Amino acid sequence: MSKADYYEILGVSQGASANDLKKAYRERAVKYHPDKNPGDAVAETKFKEISEAYDVLKDDEKRAAYDRFGHAAFQGGGTARAGGGDPFDMFREAFGGGGGIFEDFFGGNSRARNGALHGSDLRYDLEITLEEAAKGTDKEIRYKRAVACRKCSGSGAEPGSKKVTCSTCKGAGQVASNRGFISFRQACPTCNGAGQTLDNPCSNCRGEGREMDTSTVKVHVPAGVHSGLKLRSSGKGEAGHLGGQAGDLYIVIDVKDHELFERHENDLFCEVPIKFTLAALGGSIDVPTLFGKGSLKIPSGTQSGTTFRLRSQGMPHLRGSGKGDMLIRVHVEVPTKLNSKQKEKLEDYAELCGDPANPVSESFVKKAKQFFQ
Repeated sequence: MSKADYYEILGVSQGASANDLKKAYRERAVKYHPDKNPGDAVAETKFKEISEAYDVLKDDEKRAAYDRFGHAAFQGGGTARAGGGDPFDMFREAFGGGGGIFEDFFGGNSRARNGALHGSDLRYDLEITLEEAAKGTDKEIRYKRAVACRKCSGSGAEPGSKKVTCSTCKGAGQVASNRGFISFRQACPTCNGAGQTLDNPCSNCRGEGREMDTSTVKVHVPAGVHSGLKLRSSGKGEAGHLGGQAGDLYIVIDVKDHELFERHENDLFCEVPIKFTLAALGGSIDVPTLFGKGSLKIPSGTQSGTTFRLRSQGMPHLRGSGKGDMLIRVHVEVPTKLNSKQKEKLEDYAELCGDPANPVSESFVKKAKQFFQ
């Protein structure tokens, strides 16, 4: 079976620059790296093909030979050789990385030589009211997390315990692993890369150096927050393993829906019912805002659905000064019950307006006339 074209493998044109080649290689190498696709033979093969293609095309002499003779340049008595480098060395070279390159790209926790492991970050969902979001608030939250063991102070060892050479890695802190055609080294799973183990682990945490406990944290929620916003409390996540640095706690804000106000970014919307007499004659009404009572002037002849704007009565800007606006849409209420006197007065009004003869507006009649024929 013929080999695939190196340019096609990397997804670049034959005239691609060195930077284009490197960028294409990086994208594909991360996607098909064996550490990101454990046990996937297809991904391993793709990773090998990508590495071989890049090994040839990044070298000017090999690339010139390939452009002239294709894969035949590396067969038989050809002087150049394709895919001669270690795929993992090439990967580290392309990313300019050292020993931590795999943790950086594939989400591993950073591990110190003494076996210490960085603690995990935690998430806490905090529900607050719209009023609290508008004015800011202080909250005290309680949550479960791993903390340093109180008996061994996080060391994982019983008092007087000694460290002995790890029987798995023989003190190297790393073990070799083979995945198909690739051989690489990783931190020893027994000693977590320390090269040593404890001869007498702590009876409380069983050598983990951590135990579960309830923690309390005070959180200041600034005015203007919105749902989905994350607040970070440094070092309040899981304690690190064997003295490793603690993770962080992320408080994710969830602002509850309000019974009166609807939020659109920094503006607030509210629907207010008014009497039809107020809509016809005009006047002023009191309206609610998150910061107290407001006054709204209703012009005479206001129609149902009209929206008014109260400046700077909305949500505070989270970053910077000022507030959004309050948008109030009025809904004209029609009375459902009338006493005899009220009905008589309305009938007189209707007769003065000619309503019995023409119950809809003249402009609407003109527009709808064609449908009445």
